[in-house]
Amino acid sequence: MPFHLDTFLPYLLSVAAHRTSARFAALYAAEAGLTIPEWRVLAHLDHSGAASVRDIHALVHLDKSVVSRAASRLEQAGLVEKQGDTADRRLIVLRLTPEGTALMLRLSGIAERFQAQLVAELGADAPTLARALQRLAPGGEP
Repeated sequence: MPFHLDTFLPYLLSVAAHRTSARFAALYAAEAGLTIPEWRVLAHLDHSGAASVRDIHALVHLDKSVVSRAASRLEQAGLVEKQGDTADRRLIVLRLTPEGTALMLRLSGIAERFQAQLVAELGADAPTLARALQRLAPGGEP
């Protein structure tokens, strides 16, 4: 059987992830002018409460420099605050500001509607796809 890229699972996963991410990115960019790295930093902080650039880099699969630049832009926009880590002075801890928390409340509604739209598009296949993806990406590891 000859090799066909259009049936190669890694390729299909990559294309599906890129297209899905781009569709969602258009929504939060329109609402708040955010980039994908900025969205990921905000979403992680909304979930974790506080985290270092190093922690975020490991969990959202972006280079440290990309996370650091996104954090700086978010700080300039008043959405994130930076503080030194009391346990390790080399680390900077990021937290959402009240403005960042309010924005994430708005964006979480957009995310929930987008998720519902994807589930509706996939129909009965949605739970199966979710389980398969969770098996491929346990614990968010690379």
